[in-house]
Amino acid sequence: MKFDLTSLAGAKLALAFALSPAVANAQAITPAESAQIDRIVASSLASTGVPSASVAIVRGGEIVFAKAYGKQSETRPVASADLPYQIASVSKQFTAAAMLLLEDEGKLNLDDKVSKYLPDISGGDRIALRQLLSHTSGLQDYWPQDYSFADMAKPTTPQGIADRWAKKPLDFEPGTQWQYSNTGYVVAGMIVEKVAGMPLLDFLDQRIFKPLGIKAISQDLAIGPAYPQGYQRFALGPVRVEKPAAPGWLYAAGELSMSARDLAKWDIARMNRRLLPAEDWAEQETPVRLPDGSTNGYGLGVVTGTIDGRRIVEHSGEAVGFLSENIVYPDQKAAVVVLVNADFSDAFTNIAQQVTKVVLPAPVDTANAATTAAARKLFDQLRTGTLDRSLMTGNANYYFTPVALGDYQSSLGPLGVPKTFELARRPRLRGGFVNRNYRVTYPSGRTLNVVTYSEQGANGRFEQFLVQPAE
Repeated sequence: MKFDLTSLAGAKLALAFALSPAVANAQAITPAESAQIDRIVASSLASTGVPSASVAIVRGGEIVFAKAYGKQSETRPVASADLPYQIASVSKQFTAAAMLLLEDEGKLNLDDKVSKYLPDISGGDRIALRQLLSHTSGLQDYWPQDYSFADMAKPTTPQGIADRWAKKPLDFEPGTQWQYSNTGYVVAGMIVEKVAGMPLLDFLDQRIFKPLGIKAISQDLAIGPAYPQGYQRFALGPVRVEKPAAPGWLYAAGELSMSARDLAKWDIARMNRRLLPAEDWAEQETPVRLPDGSTNGYGLGVVTGTIDGRRIVEHSGEAVGFLSENIVYPDQKAAVVVLVNADFSDAFTNIAQQVTKVVLPAPVDTANAATTAAARKLFDQLRTGTLDRSLMTGNANYYFTPVALGDYQSSLGPLGVPKTFELARRPRLRGGFVNRNYRVTYPSGRTLNVVTYSEQGANGRFEQFLVQPAE
């Protein structure tokens, strides 16, 4: 059970649905992009041993891609994008949404104390409901391991988990620290059921899944020949079928199974502020802050942050034999869902990151485009021996003696024309100059680093231009 921002697993299958005119207006995936996604997934599955992956993509607020790859089980030779994978901790945002809906109805308040609903929980008179959802309750996590521990071979119940872990002494005073706690979500689910007067999954089905056209089931029922099978791997050994956990262990902390496409429908609802009031979505996405003002970006069942300057809402999940990544770009009306049937390797996040680059290419850095072009121009002059000294300050001209120029040309010239010349990190000020470092790659695989300092401003001259070998 995990969340991951990075942060954010070949096979053959056609697109699982035909693009409608509405989808076409939402920047449909092109054949070239589809082929690139196929290569990304196939490469990841081949290099990691992960048996299968199911991918869904939202662009322009519409689902434009849904496809499954690889071996979903020992009895299913052809993958289907319609099959539900265990999404594990991605389920937490649904539990949080259920509690927000009940608050809207006046049936509870997120600032209520746990003891109002469950009297026997440790610290229940000091733990607010929202602290269960933000992992700041102090309740000890019952499943910190990344494997199925011994007791998970036997069935349990939410009450069984609460009796064993939610009645231990608190790990810290509520609200003073952040610590991921599946236990807190089990307690939250029990409260939802008590207030709603029905099982959590029934409440979610009635209030969220059916209105959005989502088919979701308990992972305890998503077992057998009709469903994807979980796999494990010990170090670099053979990939083996994973034995599912006994019933009852995931519950409100991560019990849901659904297809990547269905999870994408929820992401679209988030983008459009549909189903839940807009203030509920905003509250879920507001990071909790500790008394010292710090935050790690976690809100109520989701992680918020930025990637390449874009706002994200994200959560990952880990079940027995399954990993999942769900990342939403609300401002771009885009989302990437990656579900895999293996609980080893980082294929699920790597696929998501690479697919995102296809769906949302990195924004053009106009602020640094001109300076990168200037650096590339000077690099080409040095490798060809045609230096324009007006591009450099007096100190840089002093550095480039005839010996230095000769060595630059004789060592760089034979390498030929670089394949790429890219800014390696964000610019920073030092000594009144702007430091920019570049990465140079050649078709041969050779890589160089270029460390520069230049005067501030669009036409600033170079104070330093050093070319160095790289690993």
